[in-house]
Amino acid sequence: TQDLQEEGCERPTSRLFSNPAGDYGSMVNERVGTGDWKDGGELGSTWESRNAYSYGRKGERGAQRTEVLSKLLSTTDRIVQEIDSVEYGLTDIQEYYANTGALKKAAENNRKGRRVNVSIVETYGKNPKPKEIESVLRLEYRSKLLNPKWAEAMISQGSGGAYEISTRVTALLGWSGTADYTDEWVYRGAVERYVLDESMAQRLKDANPEAFRNVARRFLEAHGRGFWQATDAELEALRDAYQEAEDRIEGVS
Repeated sequence: TQDLQEEGCERPTSRLFSNPAGDYGSMVNERVGTGDWKDGGELGSTWESRNAYSYGRKGERGAQRTEVLSKLLSTTDRIVQEIDSVEYGLTDIQEYYANTGALKKAAENNRKGRRVNVSIVETYGKNPKPKEIESVLRLEYRSKLLNPKWAEAMISQGSGGAYEISTRVTALLGWSGTADYTDEWVYRGAVERYVLDESMAQRLKDANPEAFRNVARRFLEAHGRGFWQATDAELEALRDAYQEAEDRIEGVS
């Protein structure tokens, strides 16, 4: 703060930042959704540019304070995220990686790549204790995306359930890009469950071919970005699955 004051920065004590007034969202999930991003650092920069607007006393309602936010991020070594609902976790909602994950990457950008840790506090139970984000993600992926009972419950819901599976695969890519979460067993297990399992793959295609195409596309994209290393056989199966879904959507017999 003193450095910013000496540099003549206006309101260097600003602490509450968000999106521009009347606007909403970090745009990180939109970029992940379109595949329009180079690396995690770019996603962090997107978050920072969208959240550099200060709110507070004396009628401050969305004034851009880029220098102040950058300074705060450069001194951040841990982020704390509260989860207050047992119904929705980190892997269920795109906004978690688009904000918590991207905030982590934005701070690391300003700390010249030095690691920033993330604590997750689940406040819906008794005696909540902070947990490292990696352990929470691992637990959620075991209990949901990779859980055959969860997968069956989703696909039994038809098109909507297939869409839910698809969005969680996209979120996995988002967590890899923002929080460097790249446990290969999660990627490989999800490929085995939703693409290599012929019965499940067929049910996904029948229920929602666009969702199935997205699933195959995201696994291929994650491999291309180095988040996991698919075998030649897995790559061939994923490419075939993507093309088959594409042909079905386009009406190619």
